[in-house]
Amino acid sequence: MPHEDRYGLPLSTASDAAASAYRDGVDLMLAGWTGTAETLERAIAADPDFALAHIARGRVHAFYQQGDLARQKAAAARELVARRGTERERSHVETLALAIEGRLPEAIAAMLKHVESWPRDAVVLSLPLGAFGLFAFSGMADHDRARHELCQRVARHYGEDWWFLTMSGWAMTENGDVAHGRAVTERGFNLRRANAHAAHAVLHAMFEDGSIDDADRLVDDWIPSYDRAGILHGHIRWHQALGALEHGDAARALAIYADVLQPSATQAPPLNVITDGASLLWRLSTYGHAVPKALWLEADATAQKLFPKSGLPFADVHMALFAAATQNNEALAARLAVIEQRLAEGKLPAGPVVPAVCRALAAFADENYAACAQMLAPVLGEVVRIGGSHAQRELIEDTFIVALMGSGELSRARTVLDARLHRRPSFRDTRWQAAMG
Repeated sequence: MPHEDRYGLPLSTASDAAASAYRDGVDLMLAGWTGTAETLERAIAADPDFALAHIARGRVHAFYQQGDLARQKAAAARELVARRGTERERSHVETLALAIEGRLPEAIAAMLKHVESWPRDAVVLSLPLGAFGLFAFSGMADHDRARHELCQRVARHYGEDWWFLTMSGWAMTENGDVAHGRAVTERGFNLRRANAHAAHAVLHAMFEDGSIDDADRLVDDWIPSYDRAGILHGHIRWHQALGALEHGDAARALAIYADVLQPSATQAPPLNVITDGASLLWRLSTYGHAVPKALWLEADATAQKLFPKSGLPFADVHMALFAAATQNNEALAARLAVIEQRLAEGKLPAGPVVPAVCRALAAFADENYAACAQMLAPVLGEVVRIGGSHAQRELIEDTFIVALMGSGELSRARTVLDARLHRRPSFRDTRWQAAMG
C-alpha cells in the first residue's frame, strides 16, 4: 500500500521508516516543536532520494536563516522530485523552494495555485500563515484579512485538525474577530498541547481581549513542557514580559529578558532574536523605565552580525530601534540609503512607511518628539505593511503616543490612548495613566 502523509496525500518513498519519520517531522514542524530537524534527517537517512524530506529540512534551515543550507536542500529536492515524484510533490517542492529563495511574489502565486488543487497540503498552506508568513511579509496592507479568507476557503477540508484550528483561529484574531479566534485556537490547543504555535496563538488572543493575567498563568503552566531550544520558547516568554509591562513591572520584564531574550541566553531564530529583544527594550524605555545601556550595546552588536544589510522591512524597522537607542547614526543612515534606493526602484512592496518609521524612531531617540509625531501621523495606517503581528506592530503606536505627550499634544495623545483602551481594556501601565492625568 502506498505511503501517505497525515493528510492522506501520497508520498513517493518505498521506505516505511522514511514515511513515518517524515510524518512525524512535519507534525513537529507544524507544532513549532523541538526535534523537527533531527526527525527529518532520519527520514532523509532512511531514503536519501525522498524529495519532500529534503525540502522540509530546507524550510527548517530557512527558519534559522541558514540560507546556504536551505538553498542546497531546495536544489537537491528539485532534482530528486523531477526523477521521482508526483505532480503534487513537484509543485510542493517548487513552491517551498521559491519561498526559501526569498522570491515572495512567485512563491505566493505558486502557493495559491497549489492550494487550489491540493488544499490538504498543510506544509504548503502553512507558508502564507502566521505573523512571519508570506502574506505578512509581502507588503500587503490587508494581509490579516487575506490569511483569514484563505483559511475560510479551505476550512471544509480540515475539520477539527489541530494544526488548522490553531492557524485559522489566529488568523481570525488578527483580523479582528478576537472572541471567535480565541475559541477556535483553544480547540486546536486542547487537541494537541505539545503545540507551541497554538500556545502562541492563544496568547495573541489574550493580548487582544485583555486577559493579561490569564496569559501569564498559561505561560507559567505550559512553558515547563517546552524545551528552551524550541523555536518559539523565547517569544512566548516575550509575551509574558509584555504582560509584566502592562502591570508596570519593569523588573520582571527585565528578568525575562535576561533569562531567555538576551543574546547570551537565547536559542531563538535570528529574526526573533532581534525583534523580541529590540522591541522589549524599546518598550521599557518608552514607558519610562530605565534600561542599562550595556543591554542595548550587547544586543545591537549581535543584531549587526545577524542582519548587517537591509532586506526585510520588519527586520529593518527593528534594526532602526537599535540604531536609534545606541545613537548609531552612521548605521541607520547606511540602512536608510539602501531602503530609499529600493523604494525609488519600486522594489520595496511595503512602501514609504518603512523609511518614515525608521526616521521617526531616530527622532524619538533624539527627544525630538514633535518631529517623531509629525513623521508617524501620516503613516500609522500603513504600519501593517511591515508585517508581524498586531501585538508586535503596536510598538509604533506606543512611540507615537509618547511622542505626542512629549511634544505637549496631550489632547491628541489622549484620543489615541482612549482608542487603545477601548480596543484593549487591559492596557493600564500606571506611568502612562499618570502622565495623562
